[in-house]
Amino acid sequence: MENDFCRLIRESALELGISLDDRQVFQFAKYHGELLLWNKKINLISERSSLDIPIKHFIDSLTALPFLNNKDSKVLDIGSGGGFPALPLKIAAPGLEMLLVESSRKKASFLKHCVRSLELCRVTVTTTRVEKLAKSGNYSNSFDAVISRATFKLPDFVSAGAPFLRPGGILIAMKGANFSDELEKTATILQPLGLQLLSCHEIRLPVIGDERNIVLYRKVV
Repeated sequence: MENDFCRLIRESALELGISLDDRQVFQFAKYHGELLLWNKKINLISERSSLDIPIKHFIDSLTALPFLNNKDSKVLDIGSGGGFPALPLKIAAPGLEMLLVESSRKKASFLKHCVRSLELCRVTVTTTRVEKLAKSGNYSNSFDAVISRATFKLPDFVSAGAPFLRPGGILIAMKGANFSDELEKTATILQPLGLQLLSCHEIRLPVIGDERNIVLYRKVV
């Protein structure tokens, strides 16, 4: 019999149109345990409710999955922190190839531990700042998608992420409820970056109903 956590993950993902098998649900449960354990040592998440990890972190991360057109895409997650959204996306879509960029050595150590513990293939964690990674040129025009979850203001994320996208690639910005000012400021810098706004999508999280917004940009040159 499934426990409450596993049932919550499975049913909430299904509300987003995402079907998880038993192994994937088990991986989420194991990830949950690692977060709780490591959070006692380093500041990974703020947990005020038993719904915070499964809904506000795991399911929230999965809201981006429908916008990854190919489930074997090469994806860059900038500012991964506790692994969001990259690790939930990887669990739900095992074919993705992920590069997680995290400047904190302690958080990067946690991410590397999770990759091993959850037996995730084609996932790399690099401990660096995104500005330094961009200057190296090693990953220029390399990714099908660049994503970040509420780590940067929208203009900063667009500027940081654009150099890594291949032509035709998608930049996915995961935002909260109030971001219209950021959207307007970003519009003025798109052309020099070779980006165009594709669409904005308002999403309500299952169970708690919190508003989220996903903003999509395409690399056109």
